[in-house]
Amino acid sequence: MRHTIPMTPEFTILGRGRAGRALAAAWGPRAALLDHGARPEGLVLLAVPDRALERLAAEFPGRCVHLSGSLDLPGAPCAHPLTSFDGRARDWTGTPLAITGAVPDGLRRAFGDLGFVAFDLPAELKPLYHAAAVLSSGHAASLWLGAESLLRARGVALPGRGLLPLAEATLRNVAAHGAAGRTGPFVRGDEATIARDAEALPEPWRQIFLNLGRSLG
Repeated sequence: MRHTIPMTPEFTILGRGRAGRALAAAWGPRAALLDHGARPEGLVLLAVPDRALERLAAEFPGRCVHLSGSLDLPGAPCAHPLTSFDGRARDWTGTPLAITGAVPDGLRRAFGDLGFVAFDLPAELKPLYHAAAVLSSGHAASLWLGAESLLRARGVALPGRGLLPLAEATLRNVAAHGAAGRTGPFVRGDEATIARDAEALPEPWRQIFLNLGRSLG
């Protein structure tokens, strides 16, 4: 009978949130997944909320890397995957990985094996980088959900997949054509339609509609 020798983990992921669980599932036996309170030996990847990072990084001096896209911690390098995790392993081919500080080569390779593409991000640009990420992810989701809520409040229940096909088609067009992929009354300069649409919206959605629409000129 053949016996398989268990693989020793290359590093530990600390934190069982969506990011920690997703990366652990993708890396399999290469990474151990532990709770916040664990104090493992070796290299530690901190997949924890920003408010806990400074305290935990101090527990692993010189041997930890964190995932925060916004926070810079002297002495603790960062590898930030530019994606939204849901706790499951996914295809991350072509997903940017922001590197700040001296991330160990082994961990960079581990991310690369999952499809992430590393680039160097200066510490002083992290807040701007993260704000751009929030605009394109969390805020975009808030806009879609808010638009659906506005319709639902007036008794309009969209069939099928609702607004998602429109959102997906818009992203495909922008991915293919850049700024030229934008459509709608602001792109066409249709001021009558813009005014009529804005009038139908309650505040603060009206100002959001107008400010975002005119933000790119």
